[in-house]
Amino acid sequence: MGRVTVHRPVLRIRDDHLVDRPDCLAVEEPLEIRVGGRSLTVTMRTPGDDFDLAIGFLVSEGVVWSSDQVAAVRYCAGATSNGRNTYNIVDVALSDGVKAPAASLERNFYTTSSCGLCGKASLEAVCTSAHWSVAEDPFTVSAEVLADLPGRLRAAQRVFDDTGGLHAAGLFSITGELLFLREDIGRHNAVDKVIGHALRQGMLPLRQTILMVSGRASFELVQKAVMAGIPMLAAVSAPSSLAVELAAENGLTLVGFLRGTSMNVYSGRSRVGLPSLARERVRT
Repeated sequence: MGRVTVHRPVLRIRDDHLVDRPDCLAVEEPLEIRVGGRSLTVTMRTPGDDFDLAIGFLVSEGVVWSSDQVAAVRYCAGATSNGRNTYNIVDVALSDGVKAPAASLERNFYTTSSCGLCGKASLEAVCTSAHWSVAEDPFTVSAEVLADLPGRLRAAQRVFDDTGGLHAAGLFSITGELLFLREDIGRHNAVDKVIGHALRQGMLPLRQTILMVSGRASFELVQKAVMAGIPMLAAVSAPSSLAVELAAENGLTLVGFLRGTSMNVYSGRSRVGLPSLARERVRT
């Protein structure tokens, strides 16, 4: 199967000390996603949970939203000249009656691990319609619970400890329980892996959950959360202006710069329960 890490020689320089040693690196390999045998996109990802990644991508693009819409997922052609399968091509078979992806979703170039939008045939393909309204998901999460999420996410990152080079996406309950986590060299891939796993478990829409990501909050991550019915997205870094606009438009709670007890609530602030002292300050 696909490797997650590899070791490569490195010269480590620390002040005046030089050390030759092996270094553990996160693997980055292409994954071609096909639907019904037709190539849809190629994304650069960390091997592992590839079926979840493919299904999550289709959820994000509005192709599927229920587990019964997927008939099968399999690795297919992609063997090397010596007959070894590279496990870098996944084909998704949709159930009878499920509409195949529109041609406008096909990406003309491969998707890099840092940007899930590169090579889109058109921007309109991103603006898909959600099947659930996250605005109609009322609940409150205390600021104290939110403050604990980055630490819980980091503690559960198994591969990051070895490489220092992977993003993480974790799905949490509103009480702060980690439901499941996925790592990938691309933040959008990590989110797709979480969403794809949830769909395969029949969990969509993901009501009363929090999606916590280890990097910034981009437009595409907000879109993915909305498409999966996730009402709250929290990030340790900054959101983009378009991410904030999309979150506000769809009623999603967007929290950025979540570090310790410090955080910025950019939209959907009614879902964040403030500490009593903070409430007093807001009133004054």
